[in-house]
Amino acid sequence: MQNHNKSAALFEEAVQVIPGGVNSPVRAFKSVGGAPLFIERGEGPFLYDVDGNRYLDLIGSWGPLIFGHADPAILAAITDAAQRGTSFGAATEGEVRFAEEICAAVPSVEKVRLVSSGTEAAMSFLRAARGFTGRTKIVKFEGCYHGHSDALLSKAGSGLATFGLPDSAGVPASMTAGTITLPYNDLDAVHELFAVDGAEIAAVALEPVVGNMGCVPPDEGYLAGLREITTRHGALLLFDEVMTGFRLAYGGAQERFGITPDLTAMGKIIGGGLPLAAYGGRADIMDVIAPVGPVYQAGTLSGNPVAVAAGRAMLKRLREQPPYDYLETQTAKLAASLRESAASAGIPVTVNQVGSMLTIFFTPTANASIRNYADAKTSDAARYARFFHAMLERGVYLPPSQFEAAFLSAALEPSHFDEIAAVAQDAFSTLR
Repeated sequence: MQNHNKSAALFEEAVQVIPGGVNSPVRAFKSVGGAPLFIERGEGPFLYDVDGNRYLDLIGSWGPLIFGHADPAILAAITDAAQRGTSFGAATEGEVRFAEEICAAVPSVEKVRLVSSGTEAAMSFLRAARGFTGRTKIVKFEGCYHGHSDALLSKAGSGLATFGLPDSAGVPASMTAGTITLPYNDLDAVHELFAVDGAEIAAVALEPVVGNMGCVPPDEGYLAGLREITTRHGALLLFDEVMTGFRLAYGGAQERFGITPDLTAMGKIIGGGLPLAAYGGRADIMDVIAPVGPVYQAGTLSGNPVAVAAGRAMLKRLREQPPYDYLETQTAKLAASLRESAASAGIPVTVNQVGSMLTIFFTPTANASIRNYADAKTSDAARYARFFHAMLERGVYLPPSQFEAAFLSAALEPSHFDEIAAVAQDAFSTLR
């Protein structure tokens, strides 16, 4: 039986000085109940909490750690860079080389701008899209999350195309008035919207594989359909690859699916675990960004030399030791095992998996179709919470929310995947 006394005590202290006791809401365990874990260190596939418990980590800092915790090559790059200074507020050669590597890797990217977070990258590529097209309306999809900038915190209504209402207090309705939200994986809805408002739409933005309502892949032909519609109407296609970039393939989801967007937001993996993100795309679009063009965006810590060093070390490892085939094989095997174990226990689930991203949805019926946010919301979040704690007690750390994807790392050996499958079989049996 695990002891979480130190984590619980730290949480009691944290709520006195940090809103909700955490610096990002999902960490609070609100969706699954109980006090959140406080982590002391990570090593390879493992996390260790302050109470000394060890967990196989299936979150990987929400995606960046595709080679696991404390990767020696990345740590060495960070140490070397930090010894020369942590920040300059000026250009460095490392930024140039890193930009060249990103442009060589990602099919759509001819020029790239470095920033510090995925939210900043998504906020900026929207501004660039509006500045380039001279249009104001943005289309996003229900269940796709693009950071917490005002214009993107909108939710769908009951109509075919609902002009966004703020999904957060503190966001004026005027900030989301130009944001239109549609159901994911519904091309007919996009066709109908563009037939009416196509001349006013600057861009369509989406996660090509969604990770923020759980892992939800695009239907066959969906991304190609969006590419055709936006091209025909003079709108831009924006891929938010903060999660999928360098994870589903070295060139991201756009390489995996063979679809080239106009602009791409990237983050997580490209920072090697440090705060670094980027947005990039066609050179003519990116040249609207200051100091070349009239669209302003800046950041004191953008292109931070220590973060860039970590990012370059990460990309070098991905080129020299690509983990993609291994992760695809092992994650697919795990997904199949989870389906089988749940069925044996009489627990209906749907397991969605794309590459090393995976979600177990506790659906009303087994192997239900989860294609959009409405489908995902049919899941039994309370049953997921019980499963989460059963897995945690057995040493496996899942996302503390039914509606977040798991991210598996190449630090997990085949024996670890087998252990996760065995633990899950036992955990499912507790839910009968």
